[in-house]
Amino acid sequence: MLLEACLFGILLIAASSVQGAEALASNQAETYQDSISEPTPAVGYSAYTSQDCVACHQSETQHWQKSDHAKAMNLPSKDTVLGNFNNQSAKHFAQEAFFFEDGHQYKATIKDSKDDKGQTFTVKYTFGYDPLQQYLVETDGGRLQVLPFAWDARSKLEGGQRWYHLYTHEVSKQDRLHWRQPLQNWNGMCADCHSDELERNYEPIANTFDTRFSGINVGCVSCHGIDPKVWGKQHPVKGQSSSNMQIDSSLHKAYTKQKEEGYWYLESGNETVSWQGPERDNAFMDNCYACHSLRAPLTDGFKANTAFLDNFTPQFITPPAYYADGQIKEEVYVYGSFLQSKMYREGVNCLDCHDPHTMKLKVEGNGLCLQCHVADTFDTPQHHRHPANTEGAKCVNCHMPDEIYMGVDARRDHSFKIPRPDLSDKFDTPNACVACHSDQSNQWAAQALEAWNGKPDSLSNNLNNLLKLRHGQRISLQDHLLIAYDNSINAITRASAIEMLSQSAGQLLASNLKALVSDSDDLIRLAAARVGNMVPEAERVALLSPLLQDSKKAVRTEAAKHLISLDIASKNTLLFKMAFDELIEASDNSAWRGEGRVNLSNIWLQEGEEEKAERLLLGSTEHDPFFASAYVNLADLYRAQSREEVVAQVLERGMQNIPESADITYSYGLHKVRQKHLSQALDLFARSIELDPQNAVLAYTYVLAIDGLGEPERAISELRLLLPKYQHDNRNLKELGLYLAQKIRSRDDFIWFQQQ
Repeated sequence: MLLEACLFGILLIAASSVQGAEALASNQAETYQDSISEPTPAVGYSAYTSQDCVACHQSETQHWQKSDHAKAMNLPSKDTVLGNFNNQSAKHFAQEAFFFEDGHQYKATIKDSKDDKGQTFTVKYTFGYDPLQQYLVETDGGRLQVLPFAWDARSKLEGGQRWYHLYTHEVSKQDRLHWRQPLQNWNGMCADCHSDELERNYEPIANTFDTRFSGINVGCVSCHGIDPKVWGKQHPVKGQSSSNMQIDSSLHKAYTKQKEEGYWYLESGNETVSWQGPERDNAFMDNCYACHSLRAPLTDGFKANTAFLDNFTPQFITPPAYYADGQIKEEVYVYGSFLQSKMYREGVNCLDCHDPHTMKLKVEGNGLCLQCHVADTFDTPQHHRHPANTEGAKCVNCHMPDEIYMGVDARRDHSFKIPRPDLSDKFDTPNACVACHSDQSNQWAAQALEAWNGKPDSLSNNLNNLLKLRHGQRISLQDHLLIAYDNSINAITRASAIEMLSQSAGQLLASNLKALVSDSDDLIRLAAARVGNMVPEAERVALLSPLLQDSKKAVRTEAAKHLISLDIASKNTLLFKMAFDELIEASDNSAWRGEGRVNLSNIWLQEGEEEKAERLLLGSTEHDPFFASAYVNLADLYRAQSREEVVAQVLERGMQNIPESADITYSYGLHKVRQKHLSQALDLFARSIELDPQNAVLAYTYVLAIDGLGEPERAISELRLLLPKYQHDNRNLKELGLYLAQKIRSRDDFIWFQQQ
């Protein structure tokens, strides 16, 4: 589709006179040039930048300038800064900010506590503009950090035109969400989706960035790429005037033919259009997914017109990021929800609803949906059950409910689900009905829908088990595999279920995954590779080795991750090395944050490189000091080396930095058990339960420790109090209860645990 649009644009320009347009093109080029700033392009950048497109593609540029993409990032000026810097103050708990202008510079003084004298920063870039604008300041090591207070750009009537904090709770210096920590770092967290051809250029040893981009905002090359071969053979090269371009009429013929091969058509008697012609090629949407998804990078920066799974590995539809029915919960963007939808399955793409350059909706209101859905059926009170032209009559309010992120940013769910209040109480899922009618119950909403439309369709057994699984309930391995192999369920949902197989089994057979690793769908193979470590090593090599030459990098790296240190057949050693190198590259790209260094350390540990792993974990505790897993893993490394005294030092430092970490507290308790200090261990286990009351493993260990102290009666008494809190994950706790009941010869306790 992007190729169609680009070729069509070239034809239009060629058909029109270029005389009189040079002045407009020059002005647009200057406007674009104003938005290009440091960091400067790296040596490896192509000769093309988005600026080179402006002179010819004038209409597209004008449309693009109205888009969010054009305002994704900018230099601060009176035209781009929306916030009030006229000596304004803002406060959030103990944190304070003062915003002011100093000459032509915009500045902010931030105090993190009452006794903090504060530090003043100069705004280097604006970040976004609607419904909020953030501000980037330079700190050290090439880092740009996001200020903790943002400007609410909405109107005063909507509650905007104010400074506000990005979090509702207090964020102390000992918090990963504190604005000086890696999770608020522009270079790593945000940059690649707000600028053209960005490269982070992170140096892990020095812990510095040399981040560069070719265009400050999201311009032409972010979506169209920089390869003229993709645009069309007649496209001019850099420095060649479009007036010298020779246009072959076959380009127009090819464009026309492609348009005629498929179209949306409303068949007689139907209420919704369907695609007519060959299967629609929506591969271009990988360019959209690159930013509109929750994902981890596989490369340093990404290139347009390359497969999404060659640039990134995505997060699947799993809790707590999504609700049990797949509705959005955390800030997950669009990819995961849209791939669940019937729209996606029927071939709908982003540009059916959004203009390709302004990115605005093509039609406002219900008219957007009525492009494909018959108005006499769907845009009537008989369907939406609300008075016409009210909020309740809007399609999106029922089928695309929104969640508020970053305090003011309402984003709509793109899974286009039908409201199911009949499932809400059972699976803790939201529904649009009571979201509006907040004074009513889910039961009220379910009864109303049933009165209007009859009983809702029953979920299939597999879908019902899927919701149980996502809700935290246990299902059998057999039932779990039935979900994984159910082709009537969309691919990303099946893949998500596959990734969760560890919730139903401790180990898998190669036969459980054999058909999945050869599935035609990339996401299914990726999910199967992710759980490959659940297969015994003796079977794993044969199962995963074929994936080392998979067409998608995301799959290859996952396969390599679970084959490290195993005996790879000689015919696959080169393939493994290539995939392993890709895995290291992907992991290096995330080493600026704790998770990246911990993942890298795990890889090197499997390779037997303990010194490398230790350096990475030490670096994580130093550069991302409030990331708990680094302390736990470092302590485990030292424990394996029988350096128990260092184990204690690491965990004590971790508890000092992150006193609310259940994982570190629990690990320190295990250390005390090994030192035979059971009373101290018991206190630590009890504390870990307070910090993470949903984790049944902590409760199990706590009760077992009480029994280890020689107090089985107390252990079973505590377990009876704890068990009701773990209704969705209590199998091991029940078995422990039965064991203890037998140990103290208590028939009543044994019967009680049997009945739970």
